Amino acid sequence: MSFAFSRRMVKKSHNDIIRRYHSVRIDAVHYCELEEVLAERRRRKSRNHEPIDPPAVRLQLLSRTVRENLYCARAVQLLKLPYMTRETCKADLARTVSVLPNLQYVDLPDGFFTGDASCHTLRQELQARCPHIRKMKYDAGSEQSLELLLQRYWMELQILDISKLRIEPSILRQVLGSLPALHDLTFSDLSWLDDTIFRPAARLPEFPSLRALTLKNVPNITAEGLVRYLSWPQTGSTLTALTLTDTPGIPVTTLHAVLQAAPHLETLSVTAVVGASLPLDPLPPLASPTLRTLHYEITSAPAARPSLHPPAQSYYQHLTNSLLANALPALRALYVRDPDFPESLTLAPPIMPFADNGGGGGFGGGGFAQPLEVFSKGLDELDWVFTSVTPPEAPGRRGSLSGGRPLSSYSASKGLGPQWGGEARKSIVVGNGFGGFLAVPVEESERPRSAGSWGGKGSGGGGGVRGSWMSGGGRERRGSRVDLWR
Repeated sequence: MSFAFSRRMVKKSHNDIIRRYHSVRIDAVHYCELEEVLAERRRRKSRNHEPIDPPAVRLQLLSRTVRENLYCARAVQLLKLPYMTRETCKADLARTVSVLPNLQYVDLPDGFFTGDASCHTLRQELQARCPHIRKMKYDAGSEQSLELLLQRYWMELQILDISKLRIEPSILRQVLGSLPALHDLTFSDLSWLDDTIFRPAARLPEFPSLRALTLKNVPNITAEGLVRYLSWPQTGSTLTALTLTDTPGIPVTTLHAVLQAAPHLETLSVTAVVGASLPLDPLPPLASPTLRTLHYEITSAPAARPSLHPPAQSYYQHLTNSLLANALPALRALYVRDPDFPESLTLAPPIMPFADNGGGGGFGGGGFAQPLEVFSKGLDELDWVFTSVTPPEAPGRRGSLSGGRPLSSYSASKGLGPQWGGEARKSIVVGNGFGGFLAVPVEESERPRSAGSWGGKGSGGGGGVRGSWMSGGGRERRGSRVDLWR
């Protein structure tokens, strides 16, 4: 049997192989419940019971592989490492990245972001050999490293995080203006930064137009300066995500102006601690025709004046009024720090069928009229509680809720209710003869399962439950939950 390949077929096959190899992701860490069992076996087989660091050995094997196979080295675009491996194996990491010319994302030690001298070799290799880096962070002590970007290093940076730096605003503007692909910028813990960073200046490039802007603990940037920046045509048409965390210069009372200046905003995150309620003067509603996700995490300050209603309640009432006025028609996901907020959307007075709903500043006052996913969390809770809010089916009725917090009702036939799992009680309380009760038997797996396996016996309903390190299934691990070496 003979085969004939045309030049076009060979070229197409070659391009498919190249495309497949260019999506290689190297992950030097593998989280698995069998890791403890395998580590114990390695300890018994090793001489003098010397401990072995598997991630470090894997990194050394990876370094040898990519140094001997340049074709494989050119295909690597992402390199992930455990925390302790990248902190203790800096030399191996430098040897590895020195032969990865197409690397875009890599996990680096903390000293790399603070200008530590121990990461000097690693930084030189990354700057000289990896020109396609897309994400970088600069922390306190790395001011000189940030200025090196003016020498045309990493011109394809897309995500930049600047925190706790002390640098001249003019140099910062020059650095930001030298990155043509930058679209995600984070400023955090910069007390000296103010509105002048956005203003046009002679012989300085303009502040870049971004798709995502994050401000964390930047007290001197005001809402007026932010609105002036968003009023630029090239900025207002590109910004889709905005995060404001602990920014006293941009209070919640000015969010309506920020939303008006960003007509294409899709994600807004606001985190603030308030010590006083909103003023009595009516505020314009939070209005945006494009906003889809809103993080509205307002909490009351511990030192706030004691009163019947906490100060944060007035802020959530303002958000409720905006939703009832249909000022956020595209909103689908809402995160709040008020556990009773979902009920406020359905307990609000319904709109009568023949009521006069005119006015409202361009938004109809027809009540809550959109499906919404509300994630709420109290001050003493760790996880978000999901509640689905459905608008009323007819005028004059109230909306409905589904999900939410588990109820405290118990039924012998239905168990703890659908929100606790919906299964009836499977055990019987039997006395032990001494005034107590026998322990409820629990089926445990004899051997921990791999992260890619599915539970069989004792795994619950049909299909089983995946026994991985994320779900907590299988045997309780001995201290590996906080093990930084894996």
